[in-house]
Amino acid sequence: MLSAENWDWETPEKLIAFADWNENFAWIEEPHVSCDGEKIAAIVNIAEGEFSVCINGETWENAFEKIWYPRFAPDGRLTALVSEMGEWTVAVDGIAWENKFGYVWNTLFSEDGNHIAVAVQQDMAYCMAVNDTPWQQSYSNMTNPLLSSDGKRTAATVQVEDFGEGDIQKFQEGVFTAALDGKPWNTKFVNVWKMAISPDGEKLAAEVRVSLYDYTIAVNGRPWDKTFGCVWEPIFHPKSGSVVAPVRTEGAWTLAEDGNLIWDRRFVQLWHQMYSPDGNKLAAIVASKFGKWTIAVDGKPWSVTFKDLITDAAFSPDGRRIAAVAKDDQKWKVVVDGAVWENTFDMAWKPVFSPDSKNVAAKVEKNGKYTIVVNDRLWGHECETIWDPIFNSEGDKVLLRSIEDGKYYRRVITVNDL
Repeated sequence: MLSAENWDWETPEKLIAFADWNENFAWIEEPHVSCDGEKIAAIVNIAEGEFSVCINGETWENAFEKIWYPRFAPDGRLTALVSEMGEWTVAVDGIAWENKFGYVWNTLFSEDGNHIAVAVQQDMAYCMAVNDTPWQQSYSNMTNPLLSSDGKRTAATVQVEDFGEGDIQKFQEGVFTAALDGKPWNTKFVNVWKMAISPDGEKLAAEVRVSLYDYTIAVNGRPWDKTFGCVWEPIFHPKSGSVVAPVRTEGAWTLAEDGNLIWDRRFVQLWHQMYSPDGNKLAAIVASKFGKWTIAVDGKPWSVTFKDLITDAAFSPDGRRIAAVAKDDQKWKVVVDGAVWENTFDMAWKPVFSPDSKNVAAKVEKNGKYTIVVNDRLWGHECETIWDPIFNSEGDKVLLRSIEDGKYYRRVITVNDL
């Protein structure tokens, strides 16, 4: 990943003309910006059946029949899904992969951006491809594609047995499993859903349905000894390698670790569990009653609750704080450590902590315009488009990337100036 320490944190403002792109192309699509804010890019139509990507006013040398889903990798490279001669592939900085497919989708990146993966279909068979190399084995059905954080492992739900639309018995016997790097588990299940790859890359965990009425978690193909009325997506402990997942038992939800219940308290709903970076704290989004959503940390819920929902929770880097966004009475709010900020919004996105964990910022929408809020203080600009804020390594400056009056601005502002 591009190190934020090497970004330009000294120039207060940079302007890149954007509106005049309309004069050079038949049309332009939604813009995207790089993490460091130095590049703005959009798909552009050059002529009938001819598309390219424009970056800071310059187009790729190569043109394609179709282009979609442009995304900047964490290392600053620009990717897009492109079509040539009726076949699809991935283009990285304008250079297409050598392998071509019937279709590709769902671009995934490793944390450092060095590895790029996509789900692919060729001749009605499905698999994943990483850095232009597809799995050796493909399947008649594939869902839930996943790339490990280091980019070295891939996984997906795959169908390993054929069955007809009305073949209920065959379905109940189990026709789905999980595949790691294209290699399927030996165990088959009625259904396999969301999964997780362990930090060391040695384990794959997935939520599975072992019968019409029994659910559990399987790790490397082996189900937990206990089954439940339902389960949600598992996660791995960042250090021990144990697996934790929300489970429904006796009509309520709690958390289980390697099949054993670890929270005494039960909830109407519990999901989106997460560990602090050091693994010492475990939090989840919970509902104690219908219409009473909050965050529970190590089984203890916050005192504040919300009627509609709470989402996009995040631990601070030091693991001592949690921020989230909540919706209450049709208004969006930012909640930090169980305290609700005074400002309310038409929409709010996932909060971002500074590296020192002292400051919190979020992208928000208010009165049809977009801006940034930092520590409950609104930035004074109303923007047509804005991207998530990024703190510098010291935590005292914020990188702001926005479009105002058809112009793209890259700004660096100190937290105290907001």
